[in-house]
Amino acid sequence: MTIWKKTIGRVAFINCDPLFFGLDDSWNVLSSPPSWLTKHVLNKDCVIAPIPTAGYALNHAELALIPDIGICSNGEVGSVLVFGDKEIKDMNSIAMPSDSSSSVNLLRWWLKENGLNPVEVTMGPHLENMLNQCDGALLIGDRALQSAKTNPNLVKLDLGKAWQDSTGKPMVFGVFVARKDTPVNDLKAAHTALLKQLALFESDSEFKREVVNNASEHSSLSHQRLSDYFNEVFNRLDAAHVDGLEHYLKLVFGVENIEFAW
Repeated sequence: MTIWKKTIGRVAFINCDPLFFGLDDSWNVLSSPPSWLTKHVLNKDCVIAPIPTAGYALNHAELALIPDIGICSNGEVGSVLVFGDKEIKDMNSIAMPSDSSSSVNLLRWWLKENGLNPVEVTMGPHLENMLNQCDGALLIGDRALQSAKTNPNLVKLDLGKAWQDSTGKPMVFGVFVARKDTPVNDLKAAHTALLKQLALFESDSEFKREVVNNASEHSSLSHQRLSDYFNEVFNRLDAAHVDGLEHYLKLVFGVENIEFAW
């Protein structure tokens, strides 16, 4: 099996819209839930893909990081939230979503750091069902954003802020990766294409407006909320976020060294 040289994995949330909206048609985009993309990369279905940081931690012997791009935050993230009608310290059980790994492991670490040990129940990411069975519920991505819009009084913890408050460092929820045996020229071509889109999003207000409008059309969220969101969650992986990434991987998973593709 050979790597699809012109295929890039894409997370099936809006987190990477600034990278993929308007991407050159010569690229094939494989859209999947974040937890599935790890397998797609390992199976050589795509040349690179954004995967949960936890997915990289568990497969770092086979995967290399792509520089400059990721799914990052610097404080409140707005889309990785714990919901409930009790304060977290009073929750006896928390429903963990089956479509997440980085956020679940981060919440486990935070709970342990704060001396809390609620029962975990893994289930599908549906807020009403989760709270029917548990005191609390962790949601990520679009579901978290939409649930926070309709149930703002149930939001009890933003994990991006919780991580920064605990460590003083920014959080990287997702990283772009490739198999270590992928030809570097193929990786650089995909990297260049995505970085070009990111630079355009950061510098061209009209292009940014198009990205936000497109995201708004495919969700129940307002233009203003999404415009704010793309400042809370962003795709520029800078030196400070690499430091935060290293800290998370070491603290939560015991991964001492990370490796970039070049």
